[in-house]
Amino acid sequence: MRFGPFAPPDRKAGTGYLDNIMFAVIKTGGKQYRVAPADTITVDRLDGEAGDSVSFDEVMVVGADGAAPSIGAPLVAGAKVAAEIVEQTRNARILVFKKRRRQNSKRSRGHRQQVTVVRITDISAGA
Repeated sequence: MRFGPFAPPDRKAGTGYLDNIMFAVIKTGGKQYRVAPADTITVDRLDGEAGDSVSFDEVMVVGADGAAPSIGAPLVAGAKVAAEIVEQTRNARILVFKKRRRQNSKRSRGHRQQVTVVRITDISAGA
């Protein structure tokens, strides 16, 4: 347990902190993200321009803090997460450096992954 200005907030149910805030676990780009309304996340590139709205249909878990979540098998039927595209950008450059020792052979290449920054606007639990 950490104390001081960087201590995590008390997230126990019933304490008033984030009670009944909806959350969901969505799957996009082969990865899973836990999201809540007003969250901003960075995902693999999605089609669209800044300001466009997108919908994530692959919802694995939907719930509220302090309540039992609805867990899908593998997806929650009818659940959707709505989001708005904030920007299309690229991640920081990663360097791919290969060297074969004692052979004066080396190769350096870089890569920047294209990503989309989205802001979660709404979570609907479905039926």
